[in-house]
Amino acid sequence: MRVRQMVRCVAAAILALLIAREATAETEVDLQLALAVDISGSVDQDEALLQRQGYVAAFRDPEIIRAIKGGMIGKIAVMYFEWASYGDNRLLVDWMVIGDEASAHMFAALLAEAPIRTGLRTSITGAIDFALPRFALGNFRATRRVIDISGDGPNNDGGLIDLAREKAIAAGITINGLPIVNDRPNRFGFPNMADLDKYYEGCVIGGPGAFIVVAQDFASFGEAVRRKLLLEIAGLVPEGGRASVGRREAAQEARLAPFPPARGLLHRAQYTPGCDIGERRSRDFYQNRFLNPN
Repeated sequence: MRVRQMVRCVAAAILALLIAREATAETEVDLQLALAVDISGSVDQDEALLQRQGYVAAFRDPEIIRAIKGGMIGKIAVMYFEWASYGDNRLLVDWMVIGDEASAHMFAALLAEAPIRTGLRTSITGAIDFALPRFALGNFRATRRVIDISGDGPNNDGGLIDLAREKAIAAGITINGLPIVNDRPNRFGFPNMADLDKYYEGCVIGGPGAFIVVAQDFASFGEAVRRKLLLEIAGLVPEGGRASVGRREAAQEARLAPFPPARGLLHRAQYTPGCDIGERRSRDFYQNRFLNPN
């Protein structure tokens, strides 16, 4: 009887050890990707829907799925959240491993089911601050870690964007960008920023292999998302660190280069007007509205 009890105790201890080991085991992935999508005051319901539909279509795209399966490990981990003012971050899908058609379609379905909403101010800083600590929560071992930020305006809330970017780079995380350059007036009458692509290059992206894909309007957002994801999944960068999709520039396939090593270029450009341009434009706009209400 005592022998049986000892055997049971040993078996229980081994089982507990195996369960604990399984719980703490890291999942290896080619890429850990945080998708951060702008739903600030300059984005209306129709534009927010176009952005969401772009990501839903991308994760149902056979070419995207083939690219994921074609990696060294054949899996990526993705989370998706929408952001507006500082602290206004809505997590739609937490870290999910995608390695085949079924998991990619499940990710797309979760996005498609979530209701559409919009917020107020534009805090790219808040998006970075929200994403950074979440990279430690998924228990992944990733070859590359990336925050991908799409948006249609500069940071104007929650601290300076270049300081937030430096925190990400110091943590070994690359920031890529998908600026949406458009001339549609927003619901508050705030003017659009014609050189938003240059702002993203000089103030938002950073880290090894950082690049932007420019959507020249909301209508071309879906194709821009598709191209950007293909580059990120494959670990490639467009020539010169940028590609463009939309009516103003031909959607030519960019020549690609291998993802640079960790000691590679961290910043590609300087933004001459200054990375606080969003804060200054916002302050001037609201001061003018207060002083000249009509």
